[in-house]
Amino acid sequence: MAGPSIYSESPVVNSGAPSHSYRKALALLASLFFMWGFITVINNTLLPHLRSVFELNYFETTLIESVWFIAYGVMGMPSAYLIERIGYKSALIVGLAVMATGAFGMIGAAQVISYPVTLVALFVIASGITLLQVAANPYVAVIGPAESSEARLTLVQAFNSMGTFFAPYFGGYLILSRTVGGTSLQGTRLTLDQRIADAQATQLPYLLVALVLILIAVVIWRAKLPQLGSGTRKADRALRKSLSLWSHRNLVFGIPAIFIYLIAEIGVANLFINFTILPNIGGITPSQAANYLILLWGGMMVGRFAGSFILWRFDAGKILAGFAFFALVVMFGAATLEGPVAMWSLILVGLGHSIMFPAIFALAIKGLGPLTEEASGLLITAIAGGALVAIQGLLADAFGLQNSFWLTIACEIYVIWYGLSGSRPTSVLADEPVSPPAA
Repeated sequence: MAGPSIYSESPVVNSGAPSHSYRKALALLASLFFMWGFITVINNTLLPHLRSVFELNYFETTLIESVWFIAYGVMGMPSAYLIERIGYKSALIVGLAVMATGAFGMIGAAQVISYPVTLVALFVIASGITLLQVAANPYVAVIGPAESSEARLTLVQAFNSMGTFFAPYFGGYLILSRTVGGTSLQGTRLTLDQRIADAQATQLPYLLVALVLILIAVVIWRAKLPQLGSGTRKADRALRKSLSLWSHRNLVFGIPAIFIYLIAEIGVANLFINFTILPNIGGITPSQAANYLILLWGGMMVGRFAGSFILWRFDAGKILAGFAFFALVVMFGAATLEGPVAMWSLILVGLGHSIMFPAIFALAIKGLGPLTEEASGLLITAIAGGALVAIQGLLADAFGLQNSFWLTIACEIYVIWYGLSGSRPTSVLADEPVSPPAA
């Protein structure tokens, strides 16, 4: 049974600290958003590479990404509990360390050329990203005025899209363009020696990634970050016992909205290269297709920067529905047309998807106050919806890759409904206070 509703316009900021006190913290968090977007999208260039190295079908290829997103389902709530125990700053450092460990694991997987070891290493990286997501998303949403939380989170998420924008170029240049499989047309069979050489091409990129993650962890360790709700954490634990997450309509429908949106985003991104190299679509090599994938993620980056300003001025739910409707229209084009028109339709869906995650997340936690940490853990757990990309792989094997995009179309319809109706909040609670960084 839910406790009483406590209305609050914005979080309480102790000591009367000015907003610029948090700018350095937000800038540092932007680097985290950049890195986990960057690493996630490296997988999009890695999938056709591993498909060639391990001679995988579509289901086995998308299973690689499914393992990545299963980590969100397994580690989402444990991450929320860990943050309660060790705090946000320590959680960020631990998350980066776990990611670096997984990156070193990818180097070992390339050396022994093992599909199972690759899956384990990717699971470890994704576990670290899960911890970062649970910590950073609510931090950004709550650190400023409640009425601008969607715009603020969308703006910081734009740096995530910046990482996704540069990652295909990085992966295309250091992986696909340096391998036989990456520079050959679809259907080319590799010799054993060529497959070994192609597998080991991933070692340098992941070494660079591991070193950067370690560097960011050191910077955060030395930084002074504001404490989110540290002064009332004990009181919050007692208050939470009288409150129910499930009395908040925006959260109840927001969890499946995140889950369903991830099916759409990851399905498009992971199968993009495989789609564009089809003879009746683009008829190009995987290396060339990686350049077009850059445009897909570039559309998400532009959409998020633009969306952050739009969301300052207009109703977030309606803007979310508008972007989802645009995505629905272009996905019809990708699912039914051929040639460059179909390819560019799939590229444009990045613009439609751009604000969906940050807008859904901010709408779903609005008014949850002391329940924000648990709600964040549930929402990040819902990112496991990306694991269902394996279902799209099965649909592609059974009915053709292009026809599998009808699953994406169904996902866009739910997001439209959530923006127009499902995101309306109930039982609004006061936000947790935010303490400024130590002097």
